[in-house]
Amino acid sequence: MPAIVLVGAQWGDEGKGKATDLLGSRVDYVVKFNGGNNAGHTVVIGDEKYALHLLPSGILTPGCTPVIGNGVVVDLAVLFEELEGLRARDVDTSRLVVSADAHVIAPYNRVLDKVTERFLGSRRIGTTGRGIGPTYADKMNRVGIRVQDLFDEGILRQKVEGALELKNQILTKIYNRRAITVDEVVEELLEHAEALRPMVRDTGLLLTDALDDGRTVLLEAGQATLLDVDHGTYPFVTSSSATAGGACTGSGIPPNRIDRVVAILKAYTTRVGEGPFPTELHDDMGEFLRKTGGEYGTTTGRPRRCGWFDAVVGRYAQRINGVTDFVITKLDTLSGLETVPVCVAYDVDGVRHDEMPMTQSDFHHAKPIYEELPGWWEDISHCRSFEELPVNAQRYVERLEELVGQRVSAIGVGPGRDQIISRHDLLEG
Repeated sequence: MPAIVLVGAQWGDEGKGKATDLLGSRVDYVVKFNGGNNAGHTVVIGDEKYALHLLPSGILTPGCTPVIGNGVVVDLAVLFEELEGLRARDVDTSRLVVSADAHVIAPYNRVLDKVTERFLGSRRIGTTGRGIGPTYADKMNRVGIRVQDLFDEGILRQKVEGALELKNQILTKIYNRRAITVDEVVEELLEHAEALRPMVRDTGLLLTDALDDGRTVLLEAGQATLLDVDHGTYPFVTSSSATAGGACTGSGIPPNRIDRVVAILKAYTTRVGEGPFPTELHDDMGEFLRKTGGEYGTTTGRPRRCGWFDAVVGRYAQRINGVTDFVITKLDTLSGLETVPVCVAYDVDGVRHDEMPMTQSDFHHAKPIYEELPGWWEDISHCRSFEELPVNAQRYVERLEELVGQRVSAIGVGPGRDQIISRHDLLEG
């Protein structure tokens, strides 16, 4: 049975939970393979809204096994706070599985994240200050703490001591902060260790066995393509691999087990934090998209920067991820506009670019070249088939499909779980 990768095709917040819901009970495992609690999914079920930050969205699907993969960095306090919040709402969380190889966010990682951003001032990256980047840096520097280390206090203490030798020098001598003690770090990390122990597994083996047994595995990215540490708008990116390639390294599933790549595009474009954004709107229309689309961060509450749809970004995401199916979300937000501009290319110092510029400098200077499409006035939130959409809404989707170079298999027309139009089966191809 298939392993399906689900990625964001812009700068995040595209609504990946919508595609997860569309697959519903047909998915046996949902795996988060990168990131941490620096991003989130909002899932609406009936009158209930669930904001998930660290947990895979599959935790809301009965019978599905949610998995936190080895590529994720885990804030233990956040994990157990989320679990407790779901249990209080009668959600079964007993199926959650956590990789023994996932790295743990230590208290000093959070402190360093915040003070470094303040120190950078106008050159800041725009992180959430949750310790994600420093934890990934520790992982690459081979001084990180993994979930499995929590079950041997001697090893844990040795690793914390080694990490703090340098980090306390940085905190006290560069940032004029107090030193952090080994005991306080170890105490915090061990607080949830015994509660975590029953959840911990060799998740690479678990998922390979599941595929061999004919189960369907959905690999769910945190963040999105333009925030990928290698392929995003560096340095204004996250610290992990948020593209389809990261699904293999972040889960332990080999590339030849991946059958489909589903990428999510919002019907317009948003991003949070710093960095270039060619179609960003600084006028009343940008505020219209923000308010009508409810564009405020699930995790941070920060207002999102808003702009028109960028087909250059869409084509880039298609190429980088090997997308087989696109899902367009929030088409309903555009109802009521006389015309809807779409960015089809960039102008960089008088030169037209139909593909992403090679250099970050050119991307910073890119000006959008727009194509104006006719808008529609009708409320589309009750549409459940493509034919029910207004003709101009249909043409808008079809034009985006042409511009990004791959089929649009589903369309979101509202926040509810059932507010989606399915054009092609995401599992069957």
